[in-house]
Amino acid sequence: MTEQEMTVVEHLTELRKRIMWVLAVFIVALIAGFFLAGPLIEYLKQQPIADGVPIISLHPSDALRVYMQVAVLVGVVVVLPVALYHIWRFVSPGLRETERRGTLYFIPAAFLLFIMGLLFGYYIVFPMLMQFMSNLSGSMGVNPNYGIGEFFSFMFNMVIPFGVLFQLPIVVMFLTRLKILNPMRLAKMRRYAYFILAVIAITLTPPDIMSDVLVTIPLLLLYEISTWLSRIVYRKQLKEQEQWEKEYNMEADEVSR
Repeated sequence: MTEQEMTVVEHLTELRKRIMWVLAVFIVALIAGFFLAGPLIEYLKQQPIADGVPIISLHPSDALRVYMQVAVLVGVVVVLPVALYHIWRFVSPGLRETERRGTLYFIPAAFLLFIMGLLFGYYIVFPMLMQFMSNLSGSMGVNPNYGIGEFFSFMFNMVIPFGVLFQLPIVVMFLTRLKILNPMRLAKMRRYAYFILAVIAITLTPPDIMSDVLVTIPLLLLYEISTWLSRIVYRKQLKEQEQWEKEYNMEADEVSR
């Protein structure tokens, strides 16, 4: 019992140490984000999405709020691979050697997919939504003037969810590796997953069929890619299990002799 308690204490100590490392990296990245926020804000303001649209300050704290939002986003992007690495290091002692090597590749893939999701949200979804809002304002005879705080909050609320949604293949592969999911279960869940992804796409896009289709199709493709990757991981697991059983049976035969 004492040994088990010591093991729990050691795990909690290691978890605390890794959380402190992640927080330290995030704070450093957040400080760096404050220095990068100015150029990034100017870059985003000069993009065709916002070009020609008056962006004004409606509150004394708007500028500080936007700086904080951009700095936090920079911090999240920088700390994401570090956090994933420490999560992997924390759970890796409970994995076999082949599982440790396999799950390590998820870290750069997850980071890349997060960046792709942000770019998809910013360059595909956000322009469609802004165009729809501008057309709607024009039809009402309203000249669009956006508060800088509201503009960037609206942009981040549209863009960041796609960075999270694009993690679907990595999450599915990881859960398949841990034998929580498998391709057969994903195939049975397909119709429900399609419905949920379609609802998400319709919720995050303007109420017109073209925008819904342009966002729904990539999300459905992500699910199919996730299923395909899960099938690859599952087949590899079966081969590893078969190889392990052969080696175990050979050792058992030698012992019985």
